[in-house]
Amino acid sequence: MCGFAGTLNGDIHRPADARLTVLLADKLKHRGPDDKDSFSDGPYAVSHRRLNIIDLTVKGRQPMQNEAGTISIAYNGEVYNFRELRDRHALDRKFVFRSRTDTEVLLNLYETMGIEFVDELNGMFAMAIWDSRKKTLYLIRDRFGIKPLFFALVGDSLWFASEIKGILPLPGFERKTCLEAVYRYFSFNYIPGDITVFEGIKEVRPGCWLEARSGSGLRTAQRQYWRPAYGSENPRDLRAVVENVRDLLTSAVRSQLISDVPVGVMLSGGLDSSTLTALMSKVRGDSGFHTFSIGFDEKSFDESGPARTVAAKIGTIHHRINIKPELVADKLEAQACSIDEPYADGSAIPTYLLSQDAKNYVTVLLSGEGGDEVFAGYDTHLAYRIRKVYRRSPAAVRKLLQKLACLMPVSYSKLSLDFRVKRFVQAAEFDVPLSHYKWREVFSEHEKRQLFVDGAELQRRFGPSGDLFSQQFESISGEDELNKLLGLDCSFHLPDDLMIKNDRMTMAHSLEARVPFTDLPLFEYMAGLSSQWKLHGFTLKYLLKRAMETDLPKEIIHKKKIGLEIPYSKWFCSELRELLLDHLSETGLREIPFLNRRFVLNIVDEHLQKRRDRGRELWGLLNFVIWHRHRLG
Repeated sequence: MCGFAGTLNGDIHRPADARLTVLLADKLKHRGPDDKDSFSDGPYAVSHRRLNIIDLTVKGRQPMQNEAGTISIAYNGEVYNFRELRDRHALDRKFVFRSRTDTEVLLNLYETMGIEFVDELNGMFAMAIWDSRKKTLYLIRDRFGIKPLFFALVGDSLWFASEIKGILPLPGFERKTCLEAVYRYFSFNYIPGDITVFEGIKEVRPGCWLEARSGSGLRTAQRQYWRPAYGSENPRDLRAVVENVRDLLTSAVRSQLISDVPVGVMLSGGLDSSTLTALMSKVRGDSGFHTFSIGFDEKSFDESGPARTVAAKIGTIHHRINIKPELVADKLEAQACSIDEPYADGSAIPTYLLSQDAKNYVTVLLSGEGGDEVFAGYDTHLAYRIRKVYRRSPAAVRKLLQKLACLMPVSYSKLSLDFRVKRFVQAAEFDVPLSHYKWREVFSEHEKRQLFVDGAELQRRFGPSGDLFSQQFESISGEDELNKLLGLDCSFHLPDDLMIKNDRMTMAHSLEARVPFTDLPLFEYMAGLSSQWKLHGFTLKYLLKRAMETDLPKEIIHKKKIGLEIPYSKWFCSELRELLLDHLSETGLREIPFLNRRFVLNIVDEHLQKRRDRGRELWGLLNFVIWHRHRLG
């Protein structure tokens, strides 16, 4: 796992500023504290920071060049089928290998196949490949957006980096806020798509590469090399399907244990991470590895008990990290520094604190991200099924239920009944993709018109955020609606929320996080199946539960999904009240001219008076204000 920063000039005769790339890459030292090096070739230069995972010697140093010196690669990630690719393409007959790394396999594979080599890769990666023969740079990102890659055009030069902080210090770059990104942020509590909060900085999208050619001016084009293809296969033999799933899961875990440094597991106590822990023990043939879980004093948020049950059954070396409100308050600025953008997933700071502890024992962590998107595990997937039944009721009955839902008393427990019922009956009135969006929405379009000083104008310029879901839903292949919703989650929630959290919070402590549920053969097999195999009746993750029923305790198989989140709704009324009132005050909001201070203060009062649970909105606002103060203040 690594980080890099580089540049390509449009004028082929103007040498790149190699010294500046070194300074930019040093901003990413946390991504690669073990080694560093640079490479320059005419208009191109790149600097790299390395975290040693495979082949810990200097032979794995990057940027790495081919024997002729015509191709250079700077790479961040792990390609798990690199040994298979090395054999399949007989690379040892064509090249003399100097290292045991996957980096060198990728370098030689590109020399053999050209840019089409990316179709063969199974793993997580962001890479920059410079081909001096064609004066062309390729910036390539993995299919699921596991590893980050940003770029900006400054004058006639392209600059790129593994994190935004590797671009921000550029001379002449103006830190101007992208209002569309802010507008979208308050819909999701993260920024979707290729835009970032900084005007002029964009992100290479998952499954895409950016091609940039130097000559008499810079020419760029972004191409999509992969999109998920969903099918509706409905095999008759349940036992064979379950065995296939189990074999693919085992293979995914086995391939992602390849490492020359210790590997552990983020064990939440949920089905996904418990599956990884059980299979890792089977693949290794022992349980002498570390597992890490998060704990809370608030019972409805705490999954450390089930995590302890799994760890005890398997016999791992288990660690529990207890999350207190004062710890969360202390790490809010660290989260802003690590992500560089406003971001308000409540699991981010707990993941940061878990990683901080885990670094004392391991360098690689397996994580369960992707399990819900592959096997259908979110409450929103269940809500889709319930909605089909609910919509058969007469409109008058549904309207009455909406009124009754509004009378339910407010609770600040995790996924409380009043929160779920109110959210469901409101969202169920929309079509399939918009219902899916509304179940996740933070601020509604009506509320954003009030949240922003020029809210109506911003809405006219950018359009409703729900349109992003509707447009993407229509572009996903197949007729199976639930599969298309899984595709929506893979397009937005997975790369733009979960993978950001997973990458930045672990890399802040020089840890590599691997996500076996995104293993390509596993994903493609599951994507090809009818959604009836994933959501069986009203049973979420049906196939995963069947595949693991002999390896995990029954209480884990049948446990209700909780998900990692902090109890901010409750804490805002107690331990974090002072912090909230300090930042979301008349004074604290004055430096953000585009927000309507009176509307924000009303939301604060509404929550503190327990008239409505506004925890998600306030958590988003709090994180935005802290980010704004840190980055632009």
